[in-house]
Amino acid sequence: MKPHWLLSVLLLLACDLHAANGSLTALTVTPTASGGQSYSLSIQVLLMMTALSLLPGALMMMTSFARIVIVLSILRQALGTAQTPSNQLLIGLALFLTFFIMAPVFERVYDQAIEPWMNEKISDEQAFEAAKQPLREFMLAQTRDADLELFARISGQRAINGPADVPFSLLMPAFATSELKTAFQIGFLLFIPFLIIDLVVSSVLMSMGMMMLSPMIISLPFKIMLFVLVDGWSLVMGMLASSFYI
Repeated sequence: MKPHWLLSVLLLLACDLHAANGSLTALTVTPTASGGQSYSLSIQVLLMMTALSLLPGALMMMTSFARIVIVLSILRQALGTAQTPSNQLLIGLALFLTFFIMAPVFERVYDQAIEPWMNEKISDEQAFEAAKQPLREFMLAQTRDADLELFARISGQRAINGPADVPFSLLMPAFATSELKTAFQIGFLLFIPFLIIDLVVSSVLMSMGMMMLSPMIISLPFKIMLFVLVDGWSLVMGMLASSFYI
């Protein structure tokens, strides 16, 4: 059992024990003066722990993270450097670049939803709806119409008249599909120069009769040299960042 789930269970059990003694009501939902609902502390803790458990999946599939980490993985494969950079380093690069790209979206979420909610100016439901809007706009800007139509047809949704009519349950898989497609397109373009170097080195070795020598051993220094000379990391990072705001 994960630690945060264990903590939530212990908190719920403690609330139940207090409720048995009559000192605390464990699970209550009471109406508010504004017409909404107020939840007891144990329910709020449980909802918060559930949200935290879903946060990594949301970070990967509702932000720029997926495209970036796939492109960096393909780049490493094209260079032929095996596990260099390591998976941890690639994930770290993708994570920090994701925060850089998503900073305007996160700022809008904080200004429109989190800060008013913390100041008790809006309810939980209003904060949730307000937080969805910046993410919806970002995801719609990166999602192809063909992918939206595909999932709309699969789910049997009625005709979508505009961005406001796209349900979040349909937008999320369409956005993920578009991101995978875009990532592989960028990876293909990155792969071509290194593939040409491999073909040239392989042809030269074949013409020299050195068939027992692996072309990868000879081509690797040339690919690394090319990548360093053109300042490859800056080009790749800049291209990935700009690809979200074209």
